Order: sequence, then C-alpha cells, then structure tokens
Amino acid sequence: MAKYFDVHPDNPQRRSILQVVDLLRGDGLIAYPTDSCYALGCRLGNKDGIDRIREIRQLDDRHHFTLVCQDFSQLGQFVHVDNTVFRAIKASTPGSYTFILPATKEVPRRLLHAKKKTVGARIPDHVVTQAILAELGEPLLSSTLLLPDQPEPMTQGWEIKERLDHVVDAVIDSGECGTVPTSVIDFSEGEPEIIRRGAGDVSRFE
Repeated sequence: MAKYFDVHPDNPQRRSILQVVDLLRGDGLIAYPTDSCYALGCRLGNKDGIDRIREIRQLDDRHHFTLVCQDFSQLGQFVHVDNTVFRAIKASTPGSYTFILPATKEVPRRLLHAKKKTVGARIPDHVVTQAILAELGEPLLSSTLLLPDQPEPMTQGWEIKERLDHVVDAVIDSGECGTVPTSVIDFSEGEPEIIRRGAGDVSRFE
C-alpha cells in the first residue's frame, strides 16, 4: 500500500518531506503535485521506478521523460544549453514549461529519446515540489500522471491513492492539482518549436 502524505501547500512539513525523500532514495516511486498536473516521480538511477512508470502509463521508447530540476544550475548538469537557449529558458523558469534539449552524459541512456538523444527538463514553480527537490539534491525523473484510460490527469490525492495504491509507494497531497500539462518547447535544433500548448504562455516562443 502507498503511504499518504497530507502536506501543507505553502509551508510543507519538514518531517513529511524527509520521509518522502527517504522513500525516493530507497528507490521508491511517488505521485506528487506540480505547478501543472500530478506527476509520477523517482530517482534517475531507479530502473525499477522507470519501468513502473512505463507500465502505469503504457509508454513506448519514444516517450520523453522529464528531469524535474530544483534550479538552473542543476538543470545545466543534465542538458546542453547554449547562450541563446539559456536566455530563453531562464526568462521562463520556474514555471509550467518542459524544454526538450540534448542530454549530457549524466543522463542514463535508457531515459533518452531513442533517436534524438534528447530529454525533457523543467524547473517547477511549486512549493512542495521544490521542497522535495531541495532535500533530495538531484532531479526527479518524472512523467505526467495521465493514465491510458483517462482523458485528463487525476487532480485529487485521495483519488490517486485509491487508484494506484498498489503500484506507487507514496502519494503526496497538497490540495487539488490542475489538469493542464506543461507547455512543451523543443530546443533540440536550436530554434524553439512548440510541441504542446499547455499551462505555460508560449507567446515568447512563437
């Protein structure tokens, strides 16, 4: 059964955050809120967690996983960003954007897009997510919690606990989450290409 954490949205209880991070370090898989939707998350090196995300969402090897980073310096360890792209991304973070970028050697090969060798990266504007990332000290490997049989992501922690109780290790609830996923901007060729119009304003990338 998944552990259930009721976390304050503005002042997350440190004890709860530490317990969540302990689960992640023990190769656990969590469902957690972000500034767009709920997401599934685990550590980068957690092969079992990655396989479980693929199974829960029924993903193929063309899926772009996302590295959810605490800040820009952490993001820069895992993706290649030139000066022009740096300025464009910097102006939009933290926020509800996922950027597709060429990955560095720090990213395990199994997480990369099979042909492009790219990965998604983002810096969320969410107090609870940021508290988890700060304590963990590394990015969370994530994917939107959108189940194959559902048109939209689930928004309630209790509902996720009920549905995924035996396939995740923890559910973090800090109030209702949105149903609109991040906007996805592909910078892998240098120029921005809008792949998905979502929660983040994409006008600056047009």
